Amino acid sequence: MHSSIPKQILLLTIAFLTTSVFAQGPLIGRLRERITERREAGAVELSYGKDPLQKLDYWKPTKVGSPLIIFVHGGGWKRGDKKNATGEEKPGHYVQQGYAFASINYRLVPAATVEQQAQDVADAIAHLISRAESLGFDASRVVLMGHSAGAHLSALVGTDMQYLKKAGLGPQSLRGVIPLDGACYDVPRQIAEGGDFMRDTYIQAFGSEKERQHALSPTHHAAAPNAPTFLILHVQRIDGASQSQALAAALKKAGTTAEVRGFEGIGLKGHAEINRRLGDPSYPATPVVDAWLKSVFAK
Repeated sequence: MHSSIPKQILLLTIAFLTTSVFAQGPLIGRLRERITERREAGAVELSYGKDPLQKLDYWKPTKVGSPLIIFVHGGGWKRGDKKNATGEEKPGHYVQQGYAFASINYRLVPAATVEQQAQDVADAIAHLISRAESLGFDASRVVLMGHSAGAHLSALVGTDMQYLKKAGLGPQSLRGVIPLDGACYDVPRQIAEGGDFMRDTYIQAFGSEKERQHALSPTHHAAAPNAPTFLILHVQRIDGASQSQALAAALKKAGTTAEVRGFEGIGLKGHAEINRRLGDPSYPATPVVDAWLKSVFAK
């Protein structure tokens, strides 16, 4: 009788451990789903066009008449989504800071062109501004933010006024633009100097014709008019840092206010981290962006 007790305990222990191992995968999945649900809590989905991808998620501010931040996801112009590209911290952090927040989808390459993507961004801005009163934000205080390919699209919309103009807007429709670790502000240079990495993605997005590549380069559209001010952030990637500096220099030459700030992080890991962690108070870029937004929205 007594000798059976250790055996029973052993069997129970094995059963528990076995169950735990097999449950780990589903449990992690459920935890991730709960995190996503919390991040998206309070968001409403709006359509700004007829295409299934012409949608955006919007988080209302806690106070009517607050400024709005619009986020454009990355993904090499051919992938990405408004629900998984904002990072876990951004919506909650910026609503807590007293802002409205929106994350937009746009049509993707190859079904759409980069020109159409930029127009989608401008059209999403126009749609939100047209509904500002019912959505509870101040239409005169809007900042555009984007990461990676979204940084390029945000910078393009903020410099080449044809997209905002077609949407019925102008340079003063934005208070500023925050590109996060983009590296394609000068498309021909990026393709020429970037080596084989991402080359196929760039050619798929921008084609091989230098004239079109030039036309889709924010740096080459930096002559005024532009959005009033830019905060250009990058991690320690050679192409991202040099392209950020070159864009800022071109903007400043045209009389547009531009600030460049670099942060720790290398390679794809750093590139992903600046998107994932922005909004986390312990991440160094978060207080920099917070102070910049406070200044820009106070004007």
